[in-house]
Amino acid sequence: MLRIRNLDAGYGKLRVLKNISLHVKAGEIVTMIGANGAGKTTLLHTIVGLIRPMRGEISFLDQATGRVPVGRIVAAGCALVPEGRQVFAPMSVEENLLLGGFVLHREQGRAAVLAELDHQYELFPILRERRRQLAGTLSGGEQQMLAMARALMARPKLVMMDEPSTGLAPLIVRDIFQIIRRLRAEGNTVLLIEQNAKAALKIADRGYVLEVGKIILQGPAADLLANSDVQRAYLGREKRA
Repeated sequence: MLRIRNLDAGYGKLRVLKNISLHVKAGEIVTMIGANGAGKTTLLHTIVGLIRPMRGEISFLDQATGRVPVGRIVAAGCALVPEGRQVFAPMSVEENLLLGGFVLHREQGRAAVLAELDHQYELFPILRERRRQLAGTLSGGEQQMLAMARALMARPKLVMMDEPSTGLAPLIVRDIFQIIRRLRAEGNTVLLIEQNAKAALKIADRGYVLEVGKIILQGPAADLLANSDVQRAYLGREKRA
């Protein structure tokens, strides 16, 4: 579904990503872990078209997208749940969701948008309860759910999530990861960027470790969880001999 080869990207002359190659298959949860400043958000922004590559290739659904405008990439089925939620605070929950369904409305009409709205309310029941409430007055966990549901309103083929657990209480984090599991069970494909490496690797099929703009490890999630270097650097412990 997504294939990246020899990607360099950054800001101005600053190269943040260096020779990145990775892939995501349909139906997978793939996680990218790494410390702050490793380049994880830059990677997602480059995939969705907010940043243009300096070098390399990005292919989504067998179409080159490295120089394609953001709107066309989203319309093709790639959605981003941004870091920090970035909900539209002065708008209601339902208005945020309807805005997320703009592409769906254009392609399939109002009936499809209303059907997807019902689906998101089933997936996130709290949002139905809060549908008339201003998004800026929601709790952090509720805003994260709204950001996820807003992205899903477009019925994307690939959902990219940037640090969905940041700043949330442990019980809310558990709920968020359960929802990500359910998304995969419903046939969605997820590229997950997470600092909570243990939680991310537990639900992922495969993972990549990004360090200072370079992929230094990759493989099945279970193997990365058992890797002593990953445990020491990202899980806060080291496997005993």
